[in-house]
Amino acid sequence: MDLYPAIDIRDGGAVRLTQGDFDRQSDYGDPVDLARRFASAGAPWLHVVDLDAARSGRPVNRGTVLAIAAAVDVPVQTGGGVRSLDDVAELLDGGTARVVLGTAALDDPGLVRRATEAYPGRVALGLDYRRTPDGRAEVAVRGWEEGSGRTVGDLLAEVAGAALAAVVVTSIERDGMLTGPDVDGLLAVLAGTDVPVIASGGVGSVSDIVALTALEVSAPDGSRRRLTGAITGKALVEGRMTVEEGVAACAPSG
Repeated sequence: MDLYPAIDIRDGGAVRLTQGDFDRQSDYGDPVDLARRFASAGAPWLHVVDLDAARSGRPVNRGTVLAIAAAVDVPVQTGGGVRSLDDVAELLDGGTARVVLGTAALDDPGLVRRATEAYPGRVALGLDYRRTPDGRAEVAVRGWEEGSGRTVGDLLAEVAGAALAAVVVTSIERDGMLTGPDVDGLLAVLAGTDVPVIASGGVGSVSDIVALTALEVSAPDGSRRRLTGAITGKALVEGRMTVEEGVAACAPSG
């Protein structure tokens, strides 16, 4: 399992939101400097999100995203406001290693297949969800401000067979709360797809990373499926764990 230190960008700065709430923001300075610090500490990947673009669809911070990709020697996975094949091309041809499609995957399901055909193994699906009163994992869109009426399972079924690099699964209620990941939700996704799964939301300590490395389910062919990545941001910038500690905690899963 790989550690993905997260850098969220709003108005050109590195920030963290709590539960995706734009009114509950903490600021952490220059995102390029933060990326360099994470990379120099041994991060195998960076996960970079343009929050303004996720909300509006306009690539407000795309220059900053590409500047991060140019500034570090580790691969950058990025999402937020990726709404078209041109967006995918600009980011991948501009130096990022992988793009994450979120809202666009619901608005234009065909985009996932067009993007994966053009860039096989370099496109991920982002599934950001909230629990409904009846327990369903409803996918949220447009910067997590709208519900889609569709579940994580619905979306996984729609993209079955596409050459996705990964599925990035985020529990919105846990994001930025440092209270631990949604283990049950992650197990359901692992069991529901053969695409590599990256967990996001709730990681607050090294022990949470260790718990994620232990998650596994049985695949139909009898093999065991585990998470391939874990995203964490607030725990790192607030000093609850270091990149070095997180990377070391991921190692046993390999």
